[in-house]
Amino acid sequence: MNVPQQSDHASRPPTRTPLSEGVRVRVLCAAHGDPLAAAELAAVLGERQRAGLEPLPADPVGALPGLLRSRRPEVRSLAPATRRLLLIAAADQHPFATRGYQRAVAAARLDTAPLDDAEAAGLARTTSAGVVFRDPWTRITAYETASAVERREAHRLLARVLRGEGEAPHRSWHRAAAALGPSRRLAAELRASAHEARAAGEHALACGLLERAAALTPDPRERPRLLARAAADAWRSGDGDRARRLAAHGDVDGMSGVLALRAENATEAFDALLAAAERGMARGGERDADTAAHLVARATEAAIYTGDLRRCREAAAVAARLGIAVPGTLGGLTAAFEGRYEDARDLLRAAAGRCGPGVDPTVLIHSSMAALLLGDHTRAASAAVRAAASARALGEPATVPQAMEFRAYAEFWTGRPRSAGAATLEALRQAYATGQDNGACHLQAALAMFAAVAGDEELCRARAEVARAHALEHGLGLPAALALWALAFLDLSTGRYAAAASRLRALAGFGPGHGHRAVRHLATPHYVEAAVRTGDTRVARSAHADYDRWARVVRSADDLALSARCRALLATGHEAADHYRAALDLHAGGTRDFERARTELLFGGALRRLRRRTEARDRLHSALEAFEYFGAPHCAAEARAELRALGASVRSSAGAPGTSGLLTAQQLTVARMAAEGATNREIAARLLLSPRTIDHHLRGVFNRLGIRSRIELVRLLAPEE
Repeated sequence: MNVPQQSDHASRPPTRTPLSEGVRVRVLCAAHGDPLAAAELAAVLGERQRAGLEPLPADPVGALPGLLRSRRPEVRSLAPATRRLLLIAAADQHPFATRGYQRAVAAARLDTAPLDDAEAAGLARTTSAGVVFRDPWTRITAYETASAVERREAHRLLARVLRGEGEAPHRSWHRAAAALGPSRRLAAELRASAHEARAAGEHALACGLLERAAALTPDPRERPRLLARAAADAWRSGDGDRARRLAAHGDVDGMSGVLALRAENATEAFDALLAAAERGMARGGERDADTAAHLVARATEAAIYTGDLRRCREAAAVAARLGIAVPGTLGGLTAAFEGRYEDARDLLRAAAGRCGPGVDPTVLIHSSMAALLLGDHTRAASAAVRAAASARALGEPATVPQAMEFRAYAEFWTGRPRSAGAATLEALRQAYATGQDNGACHLQAALAMFAAVAGDEELCRARAEVARAHALEHGLGLPAALALWALAFLDLSTGRYAAAASRLRALAGFGPGHGHRAVRHLATPHYVEAAVRTGDTRVARSAHADYDRWARVVRSADDLALSARCRALLATGHEAADHYRAALDLHAGGTRDFERARTELLFGGALRRLRRRTEARDRLHSALEAFEYFGAPHCAAEARAELRALGASVRSSAGAPGTSGLLTAQQLTVARMAAEGATNREIAARLLLSPRTIDHHLRGVFNRLGIRSRIELVRLLAPEE
């Protein structure tokens, strides 16, 4: 019989959607860092899950039969007494650490000597604190291989011994795990214990208790409310996938709007948050009023992220109608959007000042945002750091990356670029791990900005492309604009002035009703520079006039300095020199050291053209030293070019550049990781980049250093470590 042969096209398996970066990070977290488990979990994901449009499976353990099959024989080969001890230890640790193992063993009068067999097999070891498993999957296997009867017995034993102060939530968890069926009384106990766990900052435990209460309550009407509350706790604990799954059962306190703000469409999030605030106020009650105020504050963030400041007006109108105090950032941005700069200043100052002891992390984040808009970078950084610390203390890791978004800008512009870059990369990992892809988009835009200043064109374009693609799909105008600024600054610092002016002109839109204040604030000084270099200053003069008005109202030293620099660029001859001097005097009272260096660079060039060689040389050397400290090679190259035009020495005060001086900041990071023995794939995972990008960086490193192998790289970098 002849069997028709399939064509190559027909036999080829269908192309699957590649894992989005956020899904890749979350899969690795769900797999407890095990690459084989991560690969097995990724293989069972649907197309929408792979794209991040749906949450990961509710039970990752059940999705990994291959991994568990490979672990079971090791555990089953142990003696029953050893397996029982491992089961009690596993039940005590998974999924929540309840710290009752030693008391349980003592209460049951069990001999712990059989654990020596588990230690000999390399599965677990005993310490003064209890049993330490080889890895999380061994612990899960020790629990999963026991029978249901054995697991219930272990949970009942642990529940009996957890009688200390603050242990009620853990005791309730074990009682629920040992339950055989619905129980109104146990469901009520679980609700009360969840409240106690939440007050202690144990949101993951509170979520687990409420999920179990929903499973055990005999009242089906109560189930959606319990699951919705569990969703809120899952979100605060940093488990975004679980929060999305649970929120699908019902929306309490606008949780769906909060989730949409951080992971879905920001415009839809804004509508959902305001609608939830109105529903809450309609219900009445003090708690509902507090929740409504919180939702209006979140709607403010949605309006800021969309970049559509008309929505700020809408949120302000809703707040006024409901009798809710408008968050200062919302009122300030609305006033700035309408051209009421004095009102904006006062409202933003009030918001920036709300950063005393014991303040809620969200309020501190708003304080940081307001301080950034006012040009007070020191206060902005302080408020963001305190917001992150407060969130950690409250057991709310989901809030930490959001705080870090604003800390990054403040630290970068105030002269701590390396700290800002490292903190932003760590925040990016946290944002992806907690299911906050929109926050990750904002951080990708920030990293694109840093790469632009660092002169890493390949990385800047890669980060900007990722940020803009996600931003345009999710209605995120602000990170899209920041990514565009990164590309524009890259053009400006590499002499592509027409391209820079074209990109910046749209970002620096001026006058009431035009543009996002945060982006205009960032873009206008650089737009004026690009416009002057192209000879087309008509629109730039109007943009500067609006920027100058804002600077004079806010009275930020940095804004006034940049406005004076714009005035110098738009002037000529000795008048320009006077404006540059005024700008540098103002910079002395500010904190944006990078911009001060650019002002010195531009002033040095103007002095050279005025034939004031000595003063020009001093200014240019000062700028060059700052750019080398910042790791901004393109700006440093501009300074060297001006010095060469003077006929002056271009050797920096730091002396001849060493190996690190020949590389960009990103190339140096990749080179050091490679010299430490990391593979391209390992470096890519740590930096949240593709292996292809890492390969490009290493080729650039080898070319710049004139080497051909990693062995030579190790030798070159060893003296610098």
